[in-house]
Amino acid sequence: MHTYHKLSAAFERADGYAYKSEIVGVLKGLGFAETEFDKCVDNLSGGQKTRVALGKLLLTKPDILLLDEPTNHLDLNSIAWLETYLSNYPGAVLLVSHDRYFINRVVTKVIEIEFGEIMMFNGNYSEFAEKKKLIREAKLKEYLNQQQEIRHQEEVIRKLRSFNREKSIRRAESREKMLEKMDRIEKPLEHHAELKLHLEPTVVSGNDVLRVEGLGKSFGTHTLFQNINFEIKRGEHVAVIGDNGTGKTTLLKILNEVIPADHGTFTLGSNVHIGYYDQEHHVLHMEKTIFEEISDDYPSLTNTEIRNTLAAFLFTGEDVFKRIGDLSGGERGRVSLAKLMLSEANFLILDEPTNHLDIASKEILEQALNNYTGTVLYVSHDRYFINQTATRILDLVNQSFVNYIGNYDYYLEKKEELTAAYTESAEQTDASSEETASESKLDWQAQKELQAKERKRQNDLKKLEEKIQKLEEASAKLDEELAKPEYAMNSKKLMDITNEKAEIDTKLWDLYEQWESLAE
Repeated sequence: MHTYHKLSAAFERADGYAYKSEIVGVLKGLGFAETEFDKCVDNLSGGQKTRVALGKLLLTKPDILLLDEPTNHLDLNSIAWLETYLSNYPGAVLLVSHDRYFINRVVTKVIEIEFGEIMMFNGNYSEFAEKKKLIREAKLKEYLNQQQEIRHQEEVIRKLRSFNREKSIRRAESREKMLEKMDRIEKPLEHHAELKLHLEPTVVSGNDVLRVEGLGKSFGTHTLFQNINFEIKRGEHVAVIGDNGTGKTTLLKILNEVIPADHGTFTLGSNVHIGYYDQEHHVLHMEKTIFEEISDDYPSLTNTEIRNTLAAFLFTGEDVFKRIGDLSGGERGRVSLAKLMLSEANFLILDEPTNHLDIASKEILEQALNNYTGTVLYVSHDRYFINQTATRILDLVNQSFVNYIGNYDYYLEKKEELTAAYTESAEQTDASSEETASESKLDWQAQKELQAKERKRQNDLKKLEEKIQKLEEASAKLDEELAKPEYAMNSKKLMDITNEKAEIDTKLWDLYEQWESLAE
């Protein structure tokens, strides 16, 4: 009996009675449905096997968790679950990740490895990025100040020697010794070589870029989506999100005519030219070299132009003769981006464009898309990327779309409101329940009106920002004029400049107020 009680206590301490529910919780958190629990691991996809391995590791509850890109192959809901799990994990967690949103929500310290050196920062990713920027700016300022002092001393030495007198030569030699003893500050290193991406269409499309009506797709008895309807206007950046296996990539393949839809239609607007980025890079030819991949698709380019383009995507020298089939996922991604840039398309359809990109390259892609004057439709699990680039989000749930006119932060805010509305509606009458639920799926005409208003607001904001930038530059130039020593004794000139600056600043404040009103 004593042995039984001892073993029973040990079993209870090890959560023996709760282990099944704990396994179920982890599997569901990582995106597995209960119908998949009895599947043989050998029959799972590569992504599913990775999720099983992650779940198995989490359930062992080690003192230190070592995780390498843990958000790979997870959908947004699973990533959110993992964030909560790791934030509450009692042990230590050391992870490698390029998911900035994930890093922001999980870590308390950031270790960066750059130029063979390791630096540790307290805080999350946003705090790390700000601190790193400040440190680099301070180091650069210190370096530039010293360089200015060195140039000044060298000029003084040159003048002293030009006098060709014994006393002045001794003074020059003294200053030279001082320079030799000076602890030289090394110039802060720039970032590693970065890809140079510039996206710009050669032809402006019509205002109506894409119209999808009643679109549906199934594989066997499994329906991905049905009766999907939406429109995309010129200049919109639309992100498609949803759980794994809901048909996001399939939708993009249908729109690019890689596979057919089962029913429904889609119509492209006038002068629409599609540029397609495939996450699996099926549009690349594995047997070709990088150089051939570009030259065959763009025969009008000279060898020099092709090499210059590839150099912008970090392929130089003999690298351009590597076979596509021998490249890493990141390298294939850069080749696809190079082809996308050369296409000069006005409607970009992108499937997981940030996969295999490092953080610096993701930021360059974000900047390129934000400067792009064409239209973008993409699928991504990178929430930071979505937040930076999307003007609208289509959430694929229950085989249809829910429309959110805003970025990822806006999506989260509205989704919380809808969740609260559904909860409240459950306690009300059937009529009020239906009225509340209808808020999650906007009427087709109402969607178009809201989208038109949002496009006008975004255009007005853009115009205001351009005006503000011009006036700020003009005000800064006048500040420089006021600081010029030649105007110090010229009261009339100073008064003219001051009055002009006051007039510009008044206009600026009016524009700031208009911007704040529109941005709310």
